[in-house]
Amino acid sequence: MIKITADSTCDLSPEIVEAMDITLVPLHIVVGDQTYEDGVNITPEDIFRFTEEEGTLCKTAAVNVYEYASLFEELAPKHDAVIHISLGSEFSSSYQNARIAAEEFNNVYVIDSRNLSTGSGHLVYDAALMAKEGVHAEEICRQLEQTVEKVEASFVIDKLDYLHKGGRCSGLEAFGAKLLQIKPCIEVIDGKMDVGKKYRGNLGRSLDHYIQDRLQDRTDIDYSRLFITYSSCPEEIVEKVQVAIQEHGRFDKIMITRAGCTVSSHCGPNTLGILFKKK
Repeated sequence: MIKITADSTCDLSPEIVEAMDITLVPLHIVVGDQTYEDGVNITPEDIFRFTEEEGTLCKTAAVNVYEYASLFEELAPKHDAVIHISLGSEFSSSYQNARIAAEEFNNVYVIDSRNLSTGSGHLVYDAALMAKEGVHAEEICRQLEQTVEKVEASFVIDKLDYLHKGGRCSGLEAFGAKLLQIKPCIEVIDGKMDVGKKYRGNLGRSLDHYIQDRLQDRTDIDYSRLFITYSSCPEEIVEKVQVAIQEHGRFDKIMITRAGCTVSSHCGPNTLGILFKKK
């Protein structure tokens, strides 16, 4: 029997995690001198409250070697293998720490997702499916490594305030984006975050154009599964996005998940992305 574990940043829903028997390892959220565990004792709504009402900057911190080693020590003797899918190595030292911890075990494998949120979640979900089907650990890892480059992950951000507070854009850029109603698209390219197209207008209109740009007239999309992952968006916007997606291709599964604390602390509320695989 193979056990699948993943960093909490994969943003899979609690229902998926339970159904697929996935164990999540929480990253840390640092608020002032207090440290919390992502999804355990802090929520995105808490982060928005700390940031907007109390003016406190929330930072993220990686899972350390000891925490990974403790998890692997618990799980490795009970399973034929443990496969851990980490947050991309360009975003955090979590992957490096997990690799160091895994060196003490001969049946623990660590995969660098080179992605974040449900971009990583696709790999976690695939791994859990293969584990249930009885695929050997080495073959699961081989297939995941091939899939890493096929995942297309992007988000539209409503405002740049959180990126500015985290030092990822200037105050002038944030002010200009707000003034001109600019909604930037953040993409994961070669394992790193980059700013893609910038949309102008309200969030609903921007998302319409974003979905069209991502899905229209494509011949390279794997229609087996798509994640809509969002942070504190109005329900009607999420529903509208789901309808718009189906107009551009019939996905076998559209899975809706909420972004966890790590994505929320960097991107803020009203962030939404569609994440899928290419053929």
